[in-house]
Amino acid sequence: MVSAAQARIVSTLIIAACISMPAHSQDAGTPDPDLLTRIYPGKAYSPYAEREFPNQVYWGEAHLHTGLSLDAGLFGNILGHEDAYRFARGEQIQSSGGLQVKLGRPLDWLAITDHSDMMGIATDIQKGTPNILANPKGKEWAEGFQQGGEAAGRAAFDLITHFAQMKIPKELVDQYSPGSKVYDDLWNEITYTADRFNEPGRFTTLIGFEWTSVPKGFNLHRNVILRDGGELARQVTPLTTQPPAGTTDPLDLYQWLQDYEDKTDGQALAISHNGNLSNGWLFPLTHTYAGGKVDKEYVELRAKWEPLYEVTQIKGDGETHPLLSPDDEFANYETLDKGNLDLTELKKEEMLQREYAREALKTGLALESRLGTNPYKFGMVGGTDSHTSLSTAEEDNFFGKSTSAEPSPMRIGHPFVKSELGAIEGYELAASGYQAVWAQENTREAIFDAMERKETYATTGPRISVRFFGGWNFTEEDLRSRAPAFRGYEKGVPMGSDLPVTSGESPTFMVYALRDPMGANLDRIQIIKGWLDADGATHEKVYNVAWSNGRDIDTGGQLPPVGNTVDLEAANWTNTIGASELAAVWIDPDFDPKDKAFYYARVIEIPTPRWIVYDKVRYGSEIPEGANVIQQERAYTSPIWYEP
Repeated sequence: MVSAAQARIVSTLIIAACISMPAHSQDAGTPDPDLLTRIYPGKAYSPYAEREFPNQVYWGEAHLHTGLSLDAGLFGNILGHEDAYRFARGEQIQSSGGLQVKLGRPLDWLAITDHSDMMGIATDIQKGTPNILANPKGKEWAEGFQQGGEAAGRAAFDLITHFAQMKIPKELVDQYSPGSKVYDDLWNEITYTADRFNEPGRFTTLIGFEWTSVPKGFNLHRNVILRDGGELARQVTPLTTQPPAGTTDPLDLYQWLQDYEDKTDGQALAISHNGNLSNGWLFPLTHTYAGGKVDKEYVELRAKWEPLYEVTQIKGDGETHPLLSPDDEFANYETLDKGNLDLTELKKEEMLQREYAREALKTGLALESRLGTNPYKFGMVGGTDSHTSLSTAEEDNFFGKSTSAEPSPMRIGHPFVKSELGAIEGYELAASGYQAVWAQENTREAIFDAMERKETYATTGPRISVRFFGGWNFTEEDLRSRAPAFRGYEKGVPMGSDLPVTSGESPTFMVYALRDPMGANLDRIQIIKGWLDADGATHEKVYNVAWSNGRDIDTGGQLPPVGNTVDLEAANWTNTIGASELAAVWIDPDFDPKDKAFYYARVIEIPTPRWIVYDKVRYGSEIPEGANVIQQERAYTSPIWYEP
């Protein structure tokens, strides 16, 4: 053994030898202080230690319904909150239709947002309870449900139509509204279940509900999300819409949110439902559907309580529309523009500008100039709006909007909604979407706070990792790292923020994306800009900023298509085209410091098969002529805004 004294002697000799050795023979050189500062600004050798910025992306959604929602239950959903949480965290369960189902990868968090109106009536209709059978309409719905098949579907849509037209029998409304024992006990059970499944650091449950304002079938829903646990949530009951106690006016929702915070000292926010079924009422310009004005009070309250917008989900994509963005080659994606929710009123072209995210972001700039506040300064999120209790946004694992649209040989050809005016076909529904949150930890507080500061983004299903920063002096050298977020936070602001005021000549943006490790390669990254000019007119432009190899951009900024490797016979594709990662630092070449503007990134995948192709391969389902079989899935970041 070597004694302590001998060890000290050996150590001294080694140190002396090192001191006397020429520098070139002992190491590779000394760190260049300038290079170290420019390339690695971390506080510790370990790039994961002492980080002060959000360094993890957590996947989930804030728009899921269980059998407690009146429409979901009548469609046949018999699964509750426990089933939804178990499924989301990765367990295999049995669907309401009797199929075994499991996610390809667990989610990190989930907010179940059952419709606040008449929660629990659907389960009693399923059971045929005495109070339901005692009401003629309730008996009709219960008998339809018991017959199953098309009869159950007709009963469900009849209930939805009665709800939208506010014609549900008053005695049933009273029995299933806040203040009744059935309703209040159910809300308590929901909050206790959420607390039981909440595991900080592993799986987060956010307590919420959907405020289902749908006057005349115009979809004006908002999802309410609480930062807090059941102890605070149980001090209130959700806001409803059915008279006499309910309301369809968003100003009343904002008051409910304020009252919740005042009473509990907790925090809450609302997420606007995608607007493509609102028939022009989700993003009003002058008057609200409830009869109010888009005035100073309205824009201030909406900006305060609705920081996020659901840009993509099963009932269509809500980023933009080809008639609104004719120069955008990717604008016509999962477009569902037939009419309102129950197809009692068809779509008119003039409605579109008040339904889609990009146009609303532009409108917000104009309203801010007129009223002092931008009411549509929202971040982007995705959700499924699934009514099956199953958060499935995977194309090869899509369990549909409702139990009636779970996997079957017939679901492609069966209309989802049908009225005398038209139909939303089953094959038109989208397997979308998910919400990514940049946070420091997987907890209720961290995820809610990220939502509130809009450091969150949407995808149509793939788990693409995206970072987007804005500033005034990003350079290509800032991308010379596997952790460029250090530079992003040090020199700029992340998605969801305002550019800092400066005298810079033109803003710079740093964006990078990694493909879903289980998904498709990336085609390109685009930055979408919208602005308000000195004359009060709004504009938009799409810039290609990064793309996979083998293509040259033309003088007009256009790229040739990435190609197509989809094998429709096998429902497959190959990643022999595209890129696994893309990154760019981009300077706005058309910047005018006098114009208000916003910028967000859109990441596009290479072509892949839609869910209906998997149905064809597995069931032999016949795909209707004209149905889209190939798509390019995508991610939408929250914007970054510039204020003169």
